[in-house]
Amino acid sequence: MGFSLGGRMALSLYEVLPQKINKLILLAPDGLKVNFWYWLSTQTWMGNKFFAFTMKHPGWFFGLLQVMNKLKLVNASIFKFVKHYIDDKQVRQLLYQRWTTLRKIKPGISNIKAHIKQNNTKVRLVYGIHDRIILSSVGEKFRRGMEDYCDVNIIHSGHQVLHEKHAREIIESLL
Repeated sequence: MGFSLGGRMALSLYEVLPQKINKLILLAPDGLKVNFWYWLSTQTWMGNKFFAFTMKHPGWFFGLLQVMNKLKLVNASIFKFVKHYIDDKQVRQLLYQRWTTLRKIKPGISNIKAHIKQNNTKVRLVYGIHDRIILSSVGEKFRRGMEDYCDVNIIHSGHQVLHEKHAREIIESLL
């Protein structure tokens, strides 16, 4: 089971040990699609330097984000999500550490799909209907060709699906 970046970790673990895992439960999982901004920030030298600078000096980025939000060039939920990670120095540091530490964990989706079919592994994907960070359409695309093994459930939340107030919906979607 994995949520967000934990979904990428769960997918990578499954890729290595598919015979040891009989079910995957992924909540708003990262790793099913390469996010351009994540790739740029963690996989390129220049992008990582810029990311590190921004995490140490976020004022310019937050100002730009506020202008883009006022001009309706960025979705309000993305603005709120990014603001959460930019406002607090410790949260920014943890974000930088998480992203850079996990940068080499790259699940091979075609291998994973082959393992799922070969091992008859059940997969449950749970997304928030209001999530603008990890879209349910990515899960639907992943599911294609494996409909007998993979279910996609959408609950009434944003990206923070793993929250106490969504417990009932998560439980219902897993049953």
